[in-house]
Formats: sequence, structure tokens, C-alpha cells
Amino acid sequence: MKHCVNIVAKSHLNMTKVIQMTGISRVKFYDWRKRLGMGNNHNGKIPKAHWLTPKERQAIIDYARKYITQNSYYLKDGYRRITYKGIDDNAFAASPATVYRVLSNAGLLNKWQGKRNSSKGLGYRQPLAPHQEWHTDIKYINFKGTFLFLISVLDGYSRYIIHHELRTSMKELDVEKTIQKAHEKYPDKKPKLISDNGSQYISKEFQSYLKEVELQHITTSLNYPQSNGKIERFHRSLEEECVRTNSMINLEDAQNQIAKYIDHYNNHRLHSSLFYLRPIDFLKGNVKELLQIRQDKLDKATQERVRYWEEKKKLYNNIESSKLGMSDEAEAGNAGEQPARNNPADLNGQEVGKPTSEFNHSGHLCLKKTQGFSSN
Repeated sequence: MKHCVNIVAKSHLNMTKVIQMTGISRVKFYDWRKRLGMGNNHNGKIPKAHWLTPKERQAIIDYARKYITQNSYYLKDGYRRITYKGIDDNAFAASPATVYRVLSNAGLLNKWQGKRNSSKGLGYRQPLAPHQEWHTDIKYINFKGTFLFLISVLDGYSRYIIHHELRTSMKELDVEKTIQKAHEKYPDKKPKLISDNGSQYISKEFQSYLKEVELQHITTSLNYPQSNGKIERFHRSLEEECVRTNSMINLEDAQNQIAKYIDHYNNHRLHSSLFYLRPIDFLKGNVKELLQIRQDKLDKATQERVRYWEEKKKLYNNIESSKLGMSDEAEAGNAGEQPARNNPADLNGQEVGKPTSEFNHSGHLCLKKTQGFSSN
């Protein structure tokens, strides 16, 4: 910095030319000049009150690793489901954005698929309570070179699987038996039944059955499976998390595996469309209580972080204060110590610091400075 200033002062070059000759940018040069004489702490990170503590950060990483490897169903889960599952298990309390940053730095994030936007279906009104709408559909499951058929009934409000049947055929009677068993679990409910335009659902026999049990039937738009998207999305999760990750030995084993996954889906899996709660929570209607419990945990964690960093700050200030105190004592001690001075009379009447004369061996006169101490 000073070298460049000296060059400009002693030559006809201006500062811009000198800066270009040094190979640095003008912004960096003037930033250096502005900070000339200051301590080089401009890049230091100052802890904030809302920062995660090191213990919390490690708890998130450890829980994510355990969560991902513990169960094959969790292989497709993202950071949001891990966040709310961790809060429910009292492993940590942090927001999804914070967990995302921690897992991203640790390399524990799964790739996600982009959302597909569509203008169709924007006029649909979501149900406001359980058992207002039931969705039903048939899922093909590849089994030993042939197909099994999963017929499911899903509640549109809670995404809870009311009933399912894994059958070797998908005739109208198979669908009717599945709907009947679902209706027997909740005989006092009269939901709207939403299905596609499959031959089983538009047959006269099925329409007669619905009229008999007093259920209203609504069919979706033709060639538009998104109209029945809730149960279609369930089938996709079933395919990715269960069917493709397990081998089915026989029909009984296939039925057990499907039943096990649906129990996990209903009672354990956190649903991204349900504030990352379980379908059973929405079916029971205790959503507000569970969300409040989560929020209380987050508020408590925030308060603990504030206390943690305040204690760190106090400790740091105490250390700095003690250092300053020790430095002041050392300076005071140095100022109080004076070197011992000898009496000038001890130097045989010669004044200290005055040169004395004597002859050397060659007989020439030389000057010798009197030392500030006496010899014994």
C-alpha cells in the first residue's frame, strides 16, 4: 500500500496506472487502504443468538443417519419429514430450513423431483373433515410374471387408508366387496365416493350397489388421473417404498408386506400434505394439539440457544477482561521497577558517564568512558 503511494509521489504515474501494474483490482486496493492499520478480523463470524449449538448440529446429523438406515421405507424421505420426525422423537428441535443446511453440508440430502404444475383442477375444494370424501382405485402389482390387484379406499381429508384388498382379479364384485368392508367400518358415514372411469366403477351392478348403500358416486375427468391424485400418490409411494424394495415369495407374503406398509403409512409415516403429521392424527382430529407441541419444542430450543450463546459471550468477555487486567498489572510493575544506581563517590571521585583519560601500551593517550557500576 505505502509502496504504491510512494511510486505515485515520486513519478508522473497516477494511482490508477499503478494499481493496474500491481495486478489487483481497484475495489480491493481501496478496500485495503480503508482498512489500513486495522486488525485483520473482517471475516470473523460473530455467533448469533439463534445459531444451533454444536451439540444440536451433531444431533441432527446423527439422527438423520440413523433415520435413513433404520427402515427401508425411509429411503425416499426428504429433510422435512426428517425434521418433524426428529422433533416428535425429541432428538432435536429446529426448523426445516436449518435441518436442510446442516444435512446439505453433511452430504445427507436426497434428490427431489421437481413439481409439475397444472392449471387443471384448481377449482377443487378440499374436504374439511374426515369421511366427507373417499377415493378408490386399483393398483397393478407385478408378481412372478403376472399381476396382483390392490383395491384401496382412501379418506380424502386424512389420507388414511380405510380398507384395502390384494386380490388376484379386479372384477366388479372385487371392488364391491372392498367398498362394502370399508363402509362396514364406518356404517354411519355417507361419504362421496370418487373414482376413475374404469369398467368396474361405471358398471350397472356397481351403480346399483352404491344406490343401495346410499353413497354418492363421482367420476373423474377422462384421461386425467390427477383428478384422483390423492390415491394415485399413495400408489406411487407404495410402489417406491415397498413394492420395488421387497421381494414377494407368494400371495400370503405379498398380502403381509402390503398390509405392513399400509399400517406404517397410516400410523407412522409423516405425510407432507398433512403438516408432516400422520394420517391417523388427522383422522382422530388432534392436529392442533400436536402442532402446538411441536411449536412449544421449537420455542424452548430457541430459548436454550439464546441462553447458550449468552453464556458463551459472558465467558468470552470475562476472559478478555482478565487478559486486560493482567496486562495492566504487568505494565504497572514494569513502571515501578527502577535500576539500582551506584553512588558516584564509589568511582573514586569520577563522575559517572564522563570520559576518563589513560595511556595505552603504545604510549598514546586514549579516552575511556566510565561505567555505571563499581568494581570490587
